[in-house]
Amino acid sequence: VQLQAFGGGLVQAGGSLRLSCAASGTIFSINAMGWYRQAPGNQRELVAIITRDGSTNYADSVKGRYTISMDNAKNTVYLQMNSLKPEDTAVYFCNGNINYARFFRNDYWGQGTLVTVSS
Repeated sequence: VQLQAFGGGLVQAGGSLRLSCAASGTIFSINAMGWYRQAPGNQRELVAIITRDGSTNYADSVKGRYTISMDNAKNTVYLQMNSLKPEDTAVYFCNGNINYARFFRNDYWGQGTLVTVSS
């Protein structure tokens, strides 16, 4: 299973970006997918997560500004980021808790994508 993320870039404060992450390979089912971020000198932190049934959870710092969604048919998770702030600057990583067979699952990580918010 591979996860590939797209959509990072440079944006001014107050602007928007949309990240996407597609899972491919031998996928039996996807249990949850999420986005994490890591700023320089900081630990990786959870940004948002969505489960197979559509339940979502967000870090307090992004509630009301970010929206996570998933297209189950495309095995793709999206992160719509609005009202971006300089403190949102980080490398964003997608994560998937995925069954590669009926009774076997793993956590998978995509490559990071850099989001830079200028003030």
